[in-house]
Amino acid sequence: MSQGRILLIEDETKIRRFIQLELEHEGYTVEEEQDGRSGLDKALSKNFDLIILDVMLPSLNGMEVLRRLRQNSQTPVIMLTARDEITDKVMGLDIGADDYMTKPFAIEELLARIRAALKHRRVDAPSLTAIQIGSLKLNRNRHQVTYGDEELELTKREFDLLEYLILNKGIVLTRDAILEKVWGYDFMGDTNIVDVYIRYLRGKIDDKYQVKLIHTVRGVGYQLKL
Repeated sequence: MSQGRILLIEDETKIRRFIQLELEHEGYTVEEEQDGRSGLDKALSKNFDLIILDVMLPSLNGMEVLRRLRQNSQTPVIMLTARDEITDKVMGLDIGADDYMTKPFAIEELLARIRAALKHRRVDAPSLTAIQIGSLKLNRNRHQVTYGDEELELTKREFDLLEYLILNKGIVLTRDAILEKVWGYDFMGDTNIVDVYIRYLRGKIDDKYQVKLIHTVRGVGYQLKL
């Protein structure tokens, strides 16, 4: 039985073939594309469990592919790039990438990150479509968040963080636990990114609607409660 369906969008033939063979050896079903436009078309026309997306692609670069993909799909995406610029990584993650790897990389690390992304997608959450706390409602199928009758504009990372908080409402969550479940790996070994995104959410929810939902538990982490 297949471990999952993966779409590999990579224009370098040797790298694409190497990744494909390794993934198939691990039991994954792999489809591949060599340019951004055909890769986006396939990503939107078929169901995949995960997409591996190169940044530097002909016809449509990986960032633009990801941006358009996120308008219609929340399939996990791991981005590959030869560039080791922090700004590129932040841009990719903000657009909606689930993970980011710089070439050259060890195939064992890529496989580990694939397993983490797939586990994060399949586990953790009960099969609820809509979850709510007070006037704040999150619809997982529509990838939509509303407060009262007003829809909130959240990035994918903000949505994932809020979803995890709501699913664990009333429970104190450590920064490490949030980082593992929402980011899926140690983000450059720095948990401060959790604090940054908590501030983003507070600005869009607590501050905007004058409600205290996201609480800081000093020395531990965060808790969502009324």
